[in-house]
Amino acid sequence: MTEPMLIAQNAQVQCHLLPGLANRHGLITGATGTGKTVTLQTLAENFSRMGVPVFMADVKGDLTGISQAGKIGDKLAAVLKDRGIAMPVPMACPTTLWDVFGEQGHPVRATISDMGPLLLTRMLGLNDTQAGVLNLVFKIADDNGLLLLDMKDLRAMLQYVGDNAKLFTTEYGNISAASIGAIQRGLLQIESEGGDRFFGEPMLNIEDFMQTDAQGLGVVNILTADKLMNSPRLYATFLLWMLSELFEVLPEIGDPEKPKLVFFFDEAHLLFKDAPAALVERIELVVRLVRSKGVGVYFVTQNPLDIPDSVLGQLGNRVQHALRAYTPRDQKAVAATAQTMRPKVGLDIEAAITELAVGEALVSFLDAKGRPCETERVFVLPPASQLGPITPAQRQDLIQNSLVAGVYENHHDRDSAYEKIKAGASQGQTSEAPALPGQATAPADKEGSLMGGLSDMLFGSSGPRGGQRDGVAQLVVKSAVRTVGSAIGREIVRGVLGSLLGSSRRR
Repeated sequence: MTEPMLIAQNAQVQCHLLPGLANRHGLITGATGTGKTVTLQTLAENFSRMGVPVFMADVKGDLTGISQAGKIGDKLAAVLKDRGIAMPVPMACPTTLWDVFGEQGHPVRATISDMGPLLLTRMLGLNDTQAGVLNLVFKIADDNGLLLLDMKDLRAMLQYVGDNAKLFTTEYGNISAASIGAIQRGLLQIESEGGDRFFGEPMLNIEDFMQTDAQGLGVVNILTADKLMNSPRLYATFLLWMLSELFEVLPEIGDPEKPKLVFFFDEAHLLFKDAPAALVERIELVVRLVRSKGVGVYFVTQNPLDIPDSVLGQLGNRVQHALRAYTPRDQKAVAATAQTMRPKVGLDIEAAITELAVGEALVSFLDAKGRPCETERVFVLPPASQLGPITPAQRQDLIQNSLVAGVYENHHDRDSAYEKIKAGASQGQTSEAPALPGQATAPADKEGSLMGGLSDMLFGSSGPRGGQRDGVAQLVVKSAVRTVGSAIGREIVRGVLGSLLGSSRRR
């Protein structure tokens, strides 16, 4: 095992994080202004130093300084001297900048199909009925081999299903026009917030996060999120999608010597705020199982009560900055936090939590056998990289010289649901609605009355109110399509599609 990382110390104790346990999940908590961001940067910098790539969202715009060598100012130097902490040796971490809006970093995109109905339900704020309709729309698209890649594909599919709801009611269930309208309005809101730029191709290859430079330093991936934070649901859903993508793409590797990636989830309370039970269960599953795939997850939030108990119990590495017990909820959080950290003789954890100075923390990491160490009161070491944001010129230099420069900048728009539905409508179909790919239709020309009965039996007929009755040929074709679609449709759209797109982007 490689050497442990020193991240904090006091006069008697030095606290390390063992690399082999870095993929055990962690929690960084504390009130505003107590030093969480600096702790996050110190941890990320040390992970990079030992060759572990990192992903983190920059919600305040000041984490990009990790890309530049640091310089300790006089005031901080005096604080370090007073605390008996040595001055760090300046270093810069290799850094890749990302931005959902493509303005301050490389664009990040996912396809609608890859995002899936569960995460879209969370993003759009749908109720159970509306979520059920959205699931039906995805199912109909899958059964008919239609790719949902970007926002206009989903809009076209919603409009088609809404206009022809009666055609799908028997096979798929009731489709409410009100629910279709609610989903469309949700899409309009996401578009107005710029979220439509997140959907499309080329889709992010998650393996591009797991890079090292020529010196063996892990690349620090920073998502510019100051603008994204204006849309909290979009922010939370986007990060959860990336975490789910890691879970689905990476193979099982057990308990490696060091992780493949460490994922910092800043403002983690947004992930769980008003989240439906199904989504919380999904998050718990991903957090529990992604560790065996070599991924460490650190949640960063102000209050430990922001994290559900089912998830909190899996976060073994703890860094607790000061909490202010001004309200009953704050007092409850202090007491709950103290109870979840391993006690140490002579240390009143509950009292210490409210007394900690800026940059001071209570720390409890797992030992070599995976057991929580006794809680220690320490000073977090300052990072060796720059504290604070970089200049626009430095940002552009990072973008132009990164390992993925030119890979994601050009948007691709291939034929998908929107183009197929539009083409079907423009062909002047004689049926009640434009035919979707995979739907069987009756011959346009039926022969005379002598053959009418046989033709109706084979190819179907029209009822007195214009309804269509399927014939033998249609039933056979539909049965085959449904069988194939049900068995492999979803895998083709959300599995093989992502793999093919990912392999085409690998350099």
